[in-house]
Amino acid sequence: MFVASKFRYCLLIFSNQVQFFVCRRKDSTDKSSLDRNQYAAWAKDVHECEQNYQVDSKSGLSDSEVEKRLKKYGTNELEKHEGQSVFRLILDQFNDTLVRILLAAAVISFVLAWYDGEEGGEMEITAFVEPLVIFLILIVNAIVGVWQESNAEKALEALKEIQSQQATVIRNGRKLSSLPAKELVPGDIVELRVGDKIPADLRVITLISSTLRVEQGSLTGESEAVSKTTKPVPEETDIQGKKCMVFAGTTVVNGHCLCMVTDTGMNTEIGKVHSQIQEASQNEEDTPLKKKLNEFGEVLTMLIGLICLLVWLINLKYFLTWEYINGWPANFKFSFEKCTYYFEIAVALAVAAIPEGLPAVITTCLALGTRKMAQKNALVRKLPSVETLGCTTVICSDKTGTLTTNQMAVAKLVAMGHGPNSVRSFNVEGTTYNPLDGRIKDWPAGRMDANLQTIAKIAALANDAGVEQSEKGFVATGMPTEAALKVLVEKMGLPSGLGSGSSTDHKELMVCSLEWRKIEHRIATLEFDRDRKSMGVIVTSKSGRNTLLVKGAVENLLERSSYIQLLDGSVVELDSMAKKSILDSLNELSSSTLRVLGFAYKEDPPEFTTYNGDEDHPAHNLLLDPTKYSSIESNLIFAGLAGLRDPPRKEVKQAIEDCRAAGIQVIVITGDNKNTAEAICREIGVFGQHEDISSKSLTGREFMEHHDQRGHLSYKGGLLFSRAEPRHKQEIVRLLKEAGEVVAMTGDGVNDAPALKLADIGIAMGIAGTEVAKEASDMVLADDNFSTIVAAVGEGRSIYNNMKAFIRYMISSNIGEVASIFLTTAIGIPEGLIPVQLLWVNLVTDGPPATALGFNPPDKYIMKKAPRRSDDSLINTWILFRYLVIGLYVGVATVGVFVIWFTRDSFLGIDLTQDGHSLVTYSQLTNWDQCKTWENFTVSPFKAGDRTFTFDTNPCDYFQGGKVKAMTLSLSVLVAIEMFNSLNALSEDESLLTMPPWVNPWLLLAMSVSFGLHFLILYVPVLAKVFGIVPLSLNEWMLVLAVALPVILIDEVLKFVGRLTHGSEKTSPTRLKRKTE
Repeated sequence: MFVASKFRYCLLIFSNQVQFFVCRRKDSTDKSSLDRNQYAAWAKDVHECEQNYQVDSKSGLSDSEVEKRLKKYGTNELEKHEGQSVFRLILDQFNDTLVRILLAAAVISFVLAWYDGEEGGEMEITAFVEPLVIFLILIVNAIVGVWQESNAEKALEALKEIQSQQATVIRNGRKLSSLPAKELVPGDIVELRVGDKIPADLRVITLISSTLRVEQGSLTGESEAVSKTTKPVPEETDIQGKKCMVFAGTTVVNGHCLCMVTDTGMNTEIGKVHSQIQEASQNEEDTPLKKKLNEFGEVLTMLIGLICLLVWLINLKYFLTWEYINGWPANFKFSFEKCTYYFEIAVALAVAAIPEGLPAVITTCLALGTRKMAQKNALVRKLPSVETLGCTTVICSDKTGTLTTNQMAVAKLVAMGHGPNSVRSFNVEGTTYNPLDGRIKDWPAGRMDANLQTIAKIAALANDAGVEQSEKGFVATGMPTEAALKVLVEKMGLPSGLGSGSSTDHKELMVCSLEWRKIEHRIATLEFDRDRKSMGVIVTSKSGRNTLLVKGAVENLLERSSYIQLLDGSVVELDSMAKKSILDSLNELSSSTLRVLGFAYKEDPPEFTTYNGDEDHPAHNLLLDPTKYSSIESNLIFAGLAGLRDPPRKEVKQAIEDCRAAGIQVIVITGDNKNTAEAICREIGVFGQHEDISSKSLTGREFMEHHDQRGHLSYKGGLLFSRAEPRHKQEIVRLLKEAGEVVAMTGDGVNDAPALKLADIGIAMGIAGTEVAKEASDMVLADDNFSTIVAAVGEGRSIYNNMKAFIRYMISSNIGEVASIFLTTAIGIPEGLIPVQLLWVNLVTDGPPATALGFNPPDKYIMKKAPRRSDDSLINTWILFRYLVIGLYVGVATVGVFVIWFTRDSFLGIDLTQDGHSLVTYSQLTNWDQCKTWENFTVSPFKAGDRTFTFDTNPCDYFQGGKVKAMTLSLSVLVAIEMFNSLNALSEDESLLTMPPWVNPWLLLAMSVSFGLHFLILYVPVLAKVFGIVPLSLNEWMLVLAVALPVILIDEVLKFVGRLTHGSEKTSPTRLKRKTE
């Protein structure tokens, strides 16, 4: 799991290589007008649609015609997509330069180990440790990569789950109530009722009820259910404006109708979303960090090649010699044994240069980051998202459910005053369906006057909605506006003598509404319709008196009202002055983009005075004819009005300010209407209260027709796109990414899924979000709160800074290892570090400190700085110079301690002769390969731990078998230096005097763990044999520390120079310049 250029390892990313096959449907020779790809059914009247689809709406299609159309158009299903084969995925894991380098190194190491055994050497398992470890790493990397990429995209499967499974269809003149929805074809006649999930894209042809309302917000982004009609609309109308069409996957919330199927399967609007998700998944790009590591991998590959070539050239004279005869080289002599020895050194260089432990450390750091984010309600689904968040420059946010609560709430209540020309206004707090969320300001609790009681009664009884408490909180059942009125009733409470308190005083929900229902019993309903724009109920009291209660559009109610009810309950005539007073209140609420509903009533309505709900009563026939409803709802008594809205979240305004301070642009993209979206944007601070936004607020269509789309998006202040369709969102995200922005996109609906997939960071809502959106996302907000995104961005920035610290630390360590091997080869001494030791250091010893650096405390001004550029380098020129200097010292120290042991009896007053080893000259050490030509060369036995090394039969083995103590010293110095170097990595610029080690106690613990692991392989005989090392004495440990500690002083000097010449990183808030159009 060490591939620096791919860094796929344990990163939980989904495959972006899933192939997508769309079955070609059989071509038809029938050139009739039955071509749904060209036919705009929404722009034609019902008779034209019937002619085009060759169907009679009364009898439906025949079985034979259905069979023909099934062959032509296929089943009403979303296409399946096939993933790559496991074999292909396995091969892809090795399609990487560094993987191939390591694979080659492992194969060569294995062959050389086998060759040494065949040539008479001992065929011990220790000889195969190095290739086996490398092979193990490669296998684990491949397994993880295959597991990740075989996780096929679930967003497309989630889309299928929201499709209807069954439909009620008219065929052959008969009604089929449970036909599998996949068998629908264009031209089928479908019956829809309340609660039905719509099975295909349909043209409404007959309204059986007076009204039809459909909840299609998950597809279009609209915050309210939409009224549907049979009337055609212009052909160029956007999806939200197609009032005569209903779309697959949406739900009927009110009404009963007949519809004609116009599109099925992949040609439906949801099918188009399916295709867009797949297209977006194929365009997924690497994260900024992964790009940097890819670049690093390419550079590393080149450096490895150059260094290996240089090592061979330096040592060419040892395995290839020749003589010059007449000025020409001749008598070439080649030593295969020495050639393979220096080849092994080249393999060791490759092992030393690759930071095998880095991927595991990055994965660990990202995983720890996800836990921190989870505590802040940001659930990360794909680990690279943690790092990408840190360089987010633009947040494209949906409005409904993200910036707002997606829960309708009453914001203002207007009641009648003491006189006909006076009104009273009450501000209503709260933004959710929770009755305990907020209160009514200046409310006469327990002392409700007659007028307020009337409003409460109408809001409670002329209402079919409810509120329930679930795992996701308080949710509405029925129409959101009606649920908001129910919550208002609970906040109003009950008048004295009617009951005790309100829902705020009880554990049960909707207590007040229940009390009103006990007093007044509903016996009839006058359904809402688009003409009179009102809904009424007839209720009867315990005394048997009937009352008509009506709610609806204020203007329409005023036209049908003759009286108004005053504060004390008295009724006076509605004159022009009173009407003006009410309309002024209406305009005031409407200008704040509130949706306004009026309340009116009529006592003892004619014809219904004695009505009791009996179907045999003469008045019952009036209820069966919706055209009579307006006359029934006449001569009303107007009582008051309420302004409702989908309110912004309380925390959003501050979060927008935080984004502005952090240099992050906020762009609002919504399917809702322009006026509502603009008002919300002003309220939350995307725009100023009096700012001219004529050039900053466009509809999706206006943006697509804009002459300079990139120029419009280049404005760094707030932007708004309303009435946006999925393709508009995708185009905006694509253009932003092309401009070099790192884009986070939020959304909750099906319509958001393609853009979520295309964005650098797709963020779905956990409560209100559809499964489609969640599966397409990289991160899910558990609380659906925009401010959680801002907190996650701050965490992402902190994590990236810490990752940068340990990446530099590990890379500097590898530079030191390469320098050590290179110096060993350059001066010609025996190798002091073997590949298996380097693997241990890279994978195990360096791991804990590098991981602990991920716990460095965050910069307190981290969200006051502009986001880093995604193309900023991990290591700039000065940092590279610093680590080259550190790396050179590591090389000098590890090689130096090796030379000291062979050539010196003491160093800095430390006695090194206690083990009894023989000293040699520096010249002898650098020419050790010529030992056999030396006369009278002898060495004394020496002890290491409980082992004694003797060289009576072959004194020259002192430079191979006898170097075990010197090699142990080199490895120990390397480990110690890298531990002390981790302290240097606490800060890029700050001295250890100002940022001492205890600011990150985890690092001190990690250093202890790493030293403990090193002691383990030193003092456990079995492990010591595997790694080719021996125990060290106290004096030898003092030598190790004396050689290793100066690395801290060297980096302190370099940091000081850097602060003087380059300036330290600013730690104070900076004023960010913003570009204007």
